[in-house]
Amino acid sequence: MLSSPSFAKPLFEDRRRALVDHLRGRGITDERVLHAIATVPRELFVPAAMRDKAYEDTALPIDERQTISQPYTVAAMTQALDVVPGQRILEIGTGSGYQAAVLAVLGAVVYSVERHHRLSQQARQTLESVGLGTVHLRVADGTIGWSSEAPFHGIVVTAGAPDVPEVLARQLTIGGRMIIPVGDRNEQQMYCVVRTSDESWRADDLGAFKFVPLIGREGWEDGIR
Repeated sequence: MLSSPSFAKPLFEDRRRALVDHLRGRGITDERVLHAIATVPRELFVPAAMRDKAYEDTALPIDERQTISQPYTVAAMTQALDVVPGQRILEIGTGSGYQAAVLAVLGAVVYSVERHHRLSQQARQTLESVGLGTVHLRVADGTIGWSSEAPFHGIVVTAGAPDVPEVLARQLTIGGRMIIPVGDRNEQQMYCVVRTSDESWRADDLGAFKFVPLIGREGWEDGIR
């Protein structure tokens, strides 16, 4: 749980509750996920100049031409991941650290990979400031995962991939699931990829979403927009 209530300003508390009600109305039914959204202070994970927009259900720009995903997207991906406390979860694309914070509040042991050093550093500072400094962060090519810490019970990919990277799929436990958007650079379908055996996986379509491109060896080439 978050260690300090010092950031819990009434204005943001009210907006956080309103956001949770909004997400419930959009079909988020996992009360654990809604509690995590109600707990994590999203205003601290967005640029200071945009804190007034922190609880709007929209993606917001952060440094390095990246975004913090809209709250509905975070909630939907987290719900699909079906986190059990103590599970090892790999996140590809730390960004602001907000998704990692939600997973950590759910009791996951979170490993998060970010290719931008500055974003990873900023995320570490924010996570530590809210009492979630136990999240494991690494600066690397997230498209190839974190093999030295595998296997993982779950993987969440927070950028759009051209296909499901096999190297990531093989870092799942049997029965583990990966939530990943797949498509072109502008729009993707979200899939829940479940590892059913050593050499087989099942993919369930969760609907259309839009993410920044997943850049790296098993994703898109850098510098192409």
